[in-house]
Amino acid sequence: MTQTARKVVLLDLDGTLTSSHPGILASVVKVFEELDLPIPDEAALRRFIGPSIAVSLQRNHVPESRIQHGVQIYRHYYAAVDAFPDPSNPNARVPGCLYASVFPGIIDQMDVMRKQGFILAVATCKPEYQAIPVCDHFGLTNHLDAIYGASTDASRATKDKVIAYAFDGLGFSPERGDRALMVGDRWTDADGARRMGLDCLGCGWGYAEPDELKNHGAYRIIDRIDQLSEAVGEYFA
Repeated sequence: MTQTARKVVLLDLDGTLTSSHPGILASVVKVFEELDLPIPDEAALRRFIGPSIAVSLQRNHVPESRIQHGVQIYRHYYAAVDAFPDPSNPNARVPGCLYASVFPGIIDQMDVMRKQGFILAVATCKPEYQAIPVCDHFGLTNHLDAIYGASTDASRATKDKVIAYAFDGLGFSPERGDRALMVGDRWTDADGARRMGLDCLGCGWGYAEPDELKNHGAYRIIDRIDQLSEAVGEYFA
């Protein structure tokens, strides 16, 4: 029996589904404090959202010999220790990965897309061991078909590698007629999609700098969350 061709929507996590900058920035500040290096300004800190932490440390001139230690510090504060205020309970503390919130309306849009028959999978440069608990904590998992993230080493750190990993996990088959679209808010999403032969729908509510998504080849940029399911439907129509 011939299988029906599938339409796959790959969703970035930070800046697309979640407003995650409080925990990311706070964890990055801890890295520079513990490495005894000057803390980047606010604009530079926000550029940490999207790429892998190692890539961002390199881009901010952390010496190569100290990158791995910086990654370890970041992961400690971001995933292992309750160091920051819990947005949902001011009397509690949480790791950086939970010092965040889901963008209002995004789950409704996800549900509309699934009802339209699309397969939804997170494809994030956040390590998978962090991404899965984040999706669980914020109630995203039950609205997704799969969650794919980076590895803990450098073998799967860029978005194109994560997309390839997601395709393997999904059994994605262009020969069978499967199609896919990347949805994200940063240059990493657009570049990764292009390297994998995909289009990228840019999310203007995320963390991109002005013209970033356009300059990196996003085929379309939407500014509001309530435009998402319609834009995806139009793409696959």
